[in-house]
Amino acid sequence: MRRSRLGIGTALAAGALAVTGLAFAPTAMAVTPADATADYDCGIFGGGDAQLHAVQSGSQLTITVATSVETPLRIEAGDASTTLTLALNGGPATAVFSGGDNPLMLAGDPYNSGPLTSSTSFAPGDSLDSYFGGTGLSLTIFGTTVDCDAVTSQSPGPFVVD
Repeated sequence: MRRSRLGIGTALAAGALAVTGLAFAPTAMAVTPADATADYDCGIFGGGDAQLHAVQSGSQLTITVATSVETPLRIEAGDASTTLTLALNGGPATAVFSGGDNPLMLAGDPYNSGPLTSSTSFAPGDSLDSYFGGTGLSLTIFGTTVDCDAVTSQSPGPFVVD
């Protein structure tokens, strides 16, 4: 009989520790909003809206850019590079996101950057919005660089780090 009491006591203690651990577990972090749009002018290459999707992991953010500009040719996975510059906390400081891990895009598909990362560590409350001090979005495809300037601020608003 003593053995079963010890087993029940141990189980209750383990359960209490598990509940306490849940109470002190860190909450999930999420940049808000997760999705925003902004208009970009790419000169002779056209322009239009870009959909920005942000994901937060600790103090780091990853952003994916999908544009309304369609690719004229097939672009193999990993054959394009993208640089996105955003105003940090209203500027003049910036955060630069870059990457070259685009998915396969067939001719006529909208451009998709794949994940873009930044070497900047972000703190809770930091905000990121369209950059108006020069090139905000740069796409390099087949050795040709397309520089785009932001025309509008992000909608529904800037990304805010949790």
